[in-house]
Amino acid sequence: MQIKAGFTIAYECPRPTPMLLTLKVHPTRRADLLTPESLTFSPPVETWDYLDGFGNVCTRLTAPAGRLTISTAFEIYDGGLPDFVPHDAAQHNIRDLPDDTLVYVLGSRYCETDLLSDIAWQLFDKTQPGWPRVQAILDFVHNHIRFDYQKADKTRSAYGAYLQNVGVCRDFTHLAIALCRCMNIPARYCTGYLGDIGVPPSDAPMDFSAWFEVYLGGHWYTADARHNTPRIGRILMATGRDATDVALSTQFGPALLTQFEVLTEEIQSSDYEV
Repeated sequence: MQIKAGFTIAYECPRPTPMLLTLKVHPTRRADLLTPESLTFSPPVETWDYLDGFGNVCTRLTAPAGRLTISTAFEIYDGGLPDFVPHDAAQHNIRDLPDDTLVYVLGSRYCETDLLSDIAWQLFDKTQPGWPRVQAILDFVHNHIRFDYQKADKTRSAYGAYLQNVGVCRDFTHLAIALCRCMNIPARYCTGYLGDIGVPPSDAPMDFSAWFEVYLGGHWYTADARHNTPRIGRILMATGRDATDVALSTQFGPALLTQFEVLTEEIQSSDYEV
């Protein structure tokens, strides 16, 4: 299938403000792009990209005083299959994990393994290691947190989501990641586009989505505690330890978000160019 995606975001800055953006498609998906993906800025500003330590494309710039609008629109190919569920994927012993996965079994800013370790072992010690344990964590988090877009809180951590029983997709993701790490399963945060493809459309405004990946049986596999069902059409933008590493924008000074629109939809075959 072909998917049309993009966004328009605007900020008001009282003075020139340096920014760091993580808004481009992940390098692993760039070969699937059917049209160029580039960020457009109004007014024009000088920008440059680099790859961060997690392999994400990051964009640096200085926003001028006043309004800055950032937008993109592109088309991308997708296999059209739902997320693969690795029912038989085995869990590694810590000593057998590749060195570069170890950072994903440690605590991080939003995933406090020290506060959740005892809870995790009480809940999941008797579950079968590997994907069955991951699925048990997904089921628990999916049922434990009530989704409420009006309750979004950028300071809420995994432990906070556990105590408050409410949140948005990043809260589901942080809690599931932390519980996986407590059970010695490497888990990394993912952000990207996820439209209502293959599911009933939602009345909620479209947004970027958060999910995560677990390392089992020598591979990274997609997991999603918010939806807790395989989905079609994920477009990965960035991965990291938690939301800190994949923030859509980081402002080094005051900046007010004044516009936020995201588009992700399947292009119907009748719309294909001949």
